[in-house]
Amino acid sequence: MVMSVGGHKIRIAKVPNFTPLQGTILGWEVENIEAVVAWLKDKGVILKKYPFVQDRELGIWTALTGDKVASFKDPDGNILSVSQHHLT
Repeated sequence: MVMSVGGHKIRIAKVPNFTPLQGTILGWEVENIEAVVAWLKDKGVILKKYPFVQDRELGIWTALTGDKVASFKDPDGNILSVSQHHLT
């Protein structure tokens, strides 16, 4: 499958005997992570609640820099994320 997103083409292929990686494979930078995570939850997406995540309700981790990240899995078990970066 080929998709056009924001003027960029992305090719997606299903492969046999697939094993998801242990790390994030795709992420999106967003302007308001809390709003995006709330929207994802409303759509049924289950956010990963790692032990180090400060916001246990939304599953948002905040780094010492102020950057925020929330992770979730796609139907094949790949880890995806949304992030909001703190501007200095």
